[in-house]
Amino acid sequence: MIPVSIVIITKNEAAILGRCLKMASFISDDIVVVDNGSTDDTLKIAEAYGCRVYHKSWDGYGANKNKGIALARHDWILSIDADEIADVQLINTLHCLTFDNPDVVYDIQFRSYFGDKLIKYGTWGRDHHRRLFNRTRVKWSETEVHETLLLPPGATVKRVGGYLHHYSVQNIKECDKKAIHYARLSAIKYLSAGKKAAFFKLYLSPVFCFLISYLIRLGFLDGLEGLDIALMLYKNTRLKYHYLKLFEAGKYLPSGKLPAPKKLVVEY
Repeated sequence: MIPVSIVIITKNEAAILGRCLKMASFISDDIVVVDNGSTDDTLKIAEAYGCRVYHKSWDGYGANKNKGIALARHDWILSIDADEIADVQLINTLHCLTFDNPDVVYDIQFRSYFGDKLIKYGTWGRDHHRRLFNRTRVKWSETEVHETLLLPPGATVKRVGGYLHHYSVQNIKECDKKAIHYARLSAIKYLSAGKKAAFFKLYLSPVFCFLISYLIRLGFLDGLEGLDIALMLYKNTRLKYHYLKLFEAGKYLPSGKLPAPKKLVVEY
């Protein structure tokens, strides 16, 4: 095996985790699972694949990923999510890397799916993320959502061959649920950063997000799924600034239950 530890954070991922770990086991013999209270068979599946499982309280995506990084046996870290599956090309590429320069960060291409349908266009069709790095140089930002890698000066980013296949949502109901969930987390992040729910952000940005994904990036070529994804992006953008406005006005605490706006320009 290569000198790389894989870190995965989980909560109730039994439906997909086995497929993820099956391919991950061809990359590393050190797979760290940081679990946050799973009640399904997630832990049983992880243990069956020989993962080292740790139970940690939830402090945010970046924070919990950093917890897993600290528990890894190797300095080189491949960070993946439970719904992401490495393909054979990516596995072969990783086995050919030398891992002799800790200042290199590797960027991996994604193939995203709506249910079992591969999405080729729109915002999802061009997805890629920096996921392989050396923990002595790099760590995750500890924001509520949309965590990023904090790169040191002089870091070099290289693209590797192969893909992580991302099974993001199974249906429109899950798509809608994720839009609402991440909107709330984004609003909390924006509030902490001092951002404002300006008129442009609240009313025009959602429309632009929809048009960019559906028209400019040709999301309509993915059929109904392309429309659903563009609508999800619209709803997520609309909601996060709606929630931010409520937080700014002191009407709701970030930790409280939030209502959806009474009317959206575009509905599912």
